[in-house]
Amino acid sequence: MAFSILRIPYFLEPDYKEKEVFIETNRERLVKKWGGKRGWENQKHHHNLKGRGLDAGIPYFNLDRKTSNTMASHRLIQHLGKKYGLAVSEAVYDLLNVYYFVDGHSLNDKPRLAKVTCELLDELLPKDKAPSKKEILNFLNGTEGKEQILHALAALNQLGISGIPKFIIEGRTVVDGAAQSETFVEIFREIEKRGSVHSGPIFNDVLEVSDETVQKPSHCLTN
Repeated sequence: MAFSILRIPYFLEPDYKEKEVFIETNRERLVKKWGGKRGWENQKHHHNLKGRGLDAGIPYFNLDRKTSNTMASHRLIQHLGKKYGLAVSEAVYDLLNVYYFVDGHSLNDKPRLAKVTCELLDELLPKDKAPSKKEILNFLNGTEGKEQILHALAALNQLGISGIPKFIIEGRTVVDGAAQSETFVEIFREIEKRGSVHSGPIFNDVLEVSDETVQKPSHCLTN
């Protein structure tokens, strides 16, 4: 089975200033969000993020990671997907998850972001296709793709989606991203049994991602 994931941008902290490299640590953010240390501890116990991470092969989450405005990183993921395909943007997305959640770096540290992204793209793309660090940094310092990001955020608001993670499968089935893997396996097995999908993604027009890009799979599964 082959499928594509189209990442939809979402801002946990939409009021963070775009020009600041980072605002606060994630620990500070969450303690404030949940009304103090006791509320935060209750949320940690309820979500069991550490345990779920261990199950997924993630040994450590950096609680003091540097939080920031994420517009630049969202723009980058969308740009790479459109230009090089969703398999490439997904590889960069995976890299940035480690970069942020494990290594604790700010997603708005544009020179560092450009460096690690280019190092991966040098491995993924032919030498004559891979962008230079300067090209990526210039993109991050610009505004290309921002309008599409804002349109997607407005569309999410209209759909009533006020938290992440969420997956919209076949353009209609909404699954909480924190669901256990069995939930996704059951949905994919049903599609496999049916032999077709009901419909495609619902955000590609908003983000201006071509049908051709979406139809090239970002992931392939085998039994």
